[in-house]
Amino acid sequence: MSNKPDLALALELLKNPKYPRTAKYDPEWLVGLDMGCPTFWLLERLCEAMELRPGMRVLDLGCGKAGGSIFLAKEYGLQVWAADLWISPNENWQRIRDAGLEAHVFPIRAEANKLPFAEQFFDAVIAVNSLFFFGTDDVYLRHHLVNIVKPGGQFGIVVPGFYNEFQGDLPATVPDHLKVYWESCMLYTWHSAEWWRRHWLKTNQVEVELADNFPDNEGYQTYLDWERIIRYKEKLAEDDAGRNITFVRLVARRRT
Repeated sequence: MSNKPDLALALELLKNPKYPRTAKYDPEWLVGLDMGCPTFWLLERLCEAMELRPGMRVLDLGCGKAGGSIFLAKEYGLQVWAADLWISPNENWQRIRDAGLEAHVFPIRAEANKLPFAEQFFDAVIAVNSLFFFGTDDVYLRHHLVNIVKPGGQFGIVVPGFYNEFQGDLPATVPDHLKVYWESCMLYTWHSAEWWRRHWLKTNQVEVELADNFPDNEGYQTYLDWERIIRYKEKLAEDDAGRNITFVRLVARRRT
């Protein structure tokens, strides 16, 4: 939960030259798309590591309010299927129409375990701030996701996570400043880049091309900046002070 966003701070931070594509968009519009993360910043960093070409068919899995789908279509010329379970396709369709992208972005309500797409339909799947909600069990990727991407196609994800896994018996080894968040179950499915790398390799169907944290503590700073802009009640990043929290980025390719 949050209070009213700090639009003055948004105007300052969302024009960050480190994110030149994001800086082109209206900060107030970006803030209005909030569902827990700075989607556009995360997409910029993810897409730097992917091979995206105009006209590619891409699934934006867990798209929320479809802001990222609009961004992908505008910035990279992609055809994007904007899939979400919680947000109405009608609501997202209105945003897509307002952006003039009716021929490029296609909203759909979809359950992640029952994706209504043909095998090998997509050139790529992108999932920002979503896969940790439903994709951490041992069978999800192999049985529900990998098969809808063409051989040679890519998967790109960004999720909140930790620099390193907590060792030993949980929750005893969770740092004291994070225990309140752990007890709320908020952090149960947060993991390190290495954990995600192994998780994808277990499918035996992909090669992991990249699994890292945002460099120079950028993941933590991104989380903190967005927390300050939206004025979340929970001060997770502020409490962590850069010790554990980051954003994890992973790019994998389906084997041919």
